Amino acid sequence: MPGYFVHNGQLFREGKAVISPDNRSFRYGDGLFETMRIINGNILLKELHFERLLRGMRLLQFNIPEFFTAAQLEEDILSLCKKNRIADKAVIRLVVFRSDGGLYDLEDMRPNYIIQSMALQQYPVAPAGNGGLVIDIYPDASKACNIFSEVKSNNFLIYVMAAMYARQNGLGDCLVLNQYGRIADATIANVFWVKNKVIYTPPLSEGGVAGVIRRFLLQQLPAAGYTVNEQPLTPDDVLNADEIFLTNAVKGIRAVGQCRNRSYSSSVTKEMRSLLMDKWK
Repeated sequence: MPGYFVHNGQLFREGKAVISPDNRSFRYGDGLFETMRIINGNILLKELHFERLLRGMRLLQFNIPEFFTAAQLEEDILSLCKKNRIADKAVIRLVVFRSDGGLYDLEDMRPNYIIQSMALQQYPVAPAGNGGLVIDIYPDASKACNIFSEVKSNNFLIYVMAAMYARQNGLGDCLVLNQYGRIADATIANVFWVKNKVIYTPPLSEGGVAGVIRRFLLQQLPAAGYTVNEQPLTPDDVLNADEIFLTNAVKGIRAVGQCRNRSYSSSVTKEMRSLLMDKWK
């Protein structure tokens, strides 16, 4: 049976056209999005998701109306999941974009939005060999480091191409370089590494997206007794790490088993996964 989606607060059947050829997200990638995980009718880490969304909208200079609130979006999301009969386990994609217009003649800065819901898949912890993902570094392009780098932007081209490269080369994921030749993040994830039992992740100034699980771990790890530092990550650091794991709000925490000829352990990664799952129950 066809499902439903939400456009600007209204429910439509899938397949209904609701945007025009002048849509600014389609034309220019002018907007941003959130992907969220729902378990038993609850949006996991919802405060962090909505805070990131609204922070990104302010950075992109949207005029945010009074009715565009986290509470209203949550109501739309949960109602949609219930309508599509997937309220127990679902993935939400919330896309926000500016009203139609040309590049310079923009007059309406208010947000438009579309919410889609999909059944949550069972993502394997280790879809590749050596106890975790097999990854490499995407060689063909790099990401700029600027004030917009941390936004989960609708302009996702470099990540699409890196994901295609990973698939074409039989990899579980690819790391994406920044303009300085250091690691920004992965195609759909932030990257953490472990060296001598200390946990590291690149600061957002290195060009990575401001991930929700990344922020959750930075908040929770010190209180749980772990040492965690934000530090730039070089390709040499990747090949000398004791462990590497990737974090994503839908897929959770995934261990990396191998990068090129380097294999990794996963003891700390398993502890991180347990820490996250305790919060997700």
